[in-house]
Amino acid sequence: MNVPALPAWTLERDADGIAWLSLDKPGTSANVLSATVLAELDGLLGDIERQRPRALVILSAKKSGFIAGADIKEFTQLTDEATGYTLTRRGQKVFDRLEALPCPSVAAIHGFALGGGLELALACHYRVAVGDARLSLGLPEVQLGLHPGFGGTVRTVRLVGVRPAMEMMLTGKAIRAEKALRIGLVDKLVPDGQLRAAAGTCALNPPARRRAPFPERILSNALVRPFIKGTLVAQVARRAPRAHYPAPYAMIDLWSAHGAHGEASFDAEARSMAKLFLDPTSRNLVRVFLLTDRLKAAGGKAARELARVHVVGAGVMGGDIAAWSALRGFTVTLQDRAMEYIEPAVKRARELFEKRVRDPAQRAAALERLSADVEGAGVADADVVIEAIFENLEAKQALYARLEPRMKASALLATNTSSLMLEPLAAKLTQPGRLVGLHFFNPVAQMPLVEIIHGQGTQEAAVQLATGFARRLDKLPIPCKSAPGFMVNRVLTPYMFEAMLAASEGVPLAAIDRAAVDFGMPMGPIELIDVVGLDVAAHVGEIIAAQLHRPVTASPRLTELLAARQLGRKSGRGFYPWVDGKAVKPPAATAAPADLTDRLILVMVNECVACLREGIVADADLVDAAVIFGAGFAPFRGGPLTYARARGISAVVARLSELAARHGARFTPDAHWSALAGPDKP
Repeated sequence: MNVPALPAWTLERDADGIAWLSLDKPGTSANVLSATVLAELDGLLGDIERQRPRALVILSAKKSGFIAGADIKEFTQLTDEATGYTLTRRGQKVFDRLEALPCPSVAAIHGFALGGGLELALACHYRVAVGDARLSLGLPEVQLGLHPGFGGTVRTVRLVGVRPAMEMMLTGKAIRAEKALRIGLVDKLVPDGQLRAAAGTCALNPPARRRAPFPERILSNALVRPFIKGTLVAQVARRAPRAHYPAPYAMIDLWSAHGAHGEASFDAEARSMAKLFLDPTSRNLVRVFLLTDRLKAAGGKAARELARVHVVGAGVMGGDIAAWSALRGFTVTLQDRAMEYIEPAVKRARELFEKRVRDPAQRAAALERLSADVEGAGVADADVVIEAIFENLEAKQALYARLEPRMKASALLATNTSSLMLEPLAAKLTQPGRLVGLHFFNPVAQMPLVEIIHGQGTQEAAVQLATGFARRLDKLPIPCKSAPGFMVNRVLTPYMFEAMLAASEGVPLAAIDRAAVDFGMPMGPIELIDVVGLDVAAHVGEIIAAQLHRPVTASPRLTELLAARQLGRKSGRGFYPWVDGKAVKPPAATAAPADLTDRLILVMVNECVACLREGIVADADLVDAAVIFGAGFAPFRGGPLTYARARGISAVVARLSELAARHGARFTPDAHWSALAGPDKP
């Protein structure tokens, strides 16, 4: 028996003659514009054309916000350009129909209007929004390797001008309330609770419609566009090469060719989208987006009641975990041996709050939630106790012996260890099943991943609580089996080790880093070692190598730097000198060897296959997610295993065998490659 689909839209008409069109897509927490939602809207617009109300107001019945955008999953089903073009043009025609209505139309926005949701609002004659801290308006398609496709590349330029529109589209960053009003993206901001009334007033008493200021309109003149295009291309090229990220260049090309004028600009937008839908970059970035959704869905309601966090260890990691927890609303106590060790962490927390929180009262409240606690009084009331001291098994065990008797029976005990396995850490606990690993990455405020480590005896309830806590911190949790280095550090160690080997062979440091960056890594491995800290990288590498029973050949240069206490960014000098937080790199005097990129990347990919074989994470998708979100593996390549499949499993195995013959047994293909063999596909 087929159950008819529930309608997403509700159309009502009030006594003033206003048609109120409300979207509440069934079964979702946020509205998205699926093909069926757009088809339903198209039919209702036909009804409105016939009924001829005095005005139309479009609003959302969801508490979360207006419309989050198109249904991304539908993009993955496209197999040819013709279908992609048809899909895009169909959406454009619906929005064209909305824009052409003979009556005034108003988008009443609360929370967010993103992607296709903002494009729908742009097709309305006016936009009224709740001007609170939740308002977020943006066109983030570039983050999926795409650009706006329902007329956004045209209407945004027409409404706010070339420069504001390009800033929105090329960066994908959302715009907040005050700026949205200032650039003309919205016509009016109102307090919460007044949106419906203000939208109705605007609909019945429509002001003059906004358009881009005259200086911005001049920039779209055919004689001026080539000069502006050059500037825009140069700006994008500094951040993203065209070969890796074609979408921003496609946006610039569209505007340069058409200036957001005429029907041809819409058709060109649709044809450009049709090509991008099938581009490997877009395919991979959409896949990464869906992986993000999978990780965000973890945790459920397990951590809803958590309120208090106690962190032991006020170093860089512990202090920053405490600060982030306070920023996310937890009451946090931070413990160390003396106030002199806690004060730098509190200073960093204050700087973080100043960057992240605009409202002075909210900033003060966040700082008030974080308190120094030398004596550890906060342990007794904490719902989560996080140990973040140095990597030493005996020291951690001794600390747990002092903490456990003072903790609540329901409290979670977590370690931020980056390399030690959970089983020996928990061996002397009265309740070993309550210990989990919460492995954050540096810098805590920027890195989205948290590895949730579980040992053989870890209680499932503790894993769920830790996962929910990570989500409350707005982090992406990935469950990992207790194993040497877990997932991310396990694969980063051979990558950094290979870089130091290349350096010892005489390859210039800058050339090593350039090879990795050209591949798509956010920074090179030598710079990464400096950022992590040479002492930390060496110590963690030694622990992982010992646990895996692998020989370690010390890098002479690393040994010299450690002896001189030149530990990287934190000391002002490591492999590179550091000035104002940035590495000062000399130009590479010679080119890197032809096989250097494969040496760096394939040794890491091979380790990923070993981790999959050992079940460190549950499946290949989580391998890719962990290395993308924890190690910065080039997201446009879809993750290390997706990259291997795109290149061809047999080709990768053959290349590893070549490298093993030339450089040593560390490149020997893992036995699990045979399980991944089969039809190679992107």
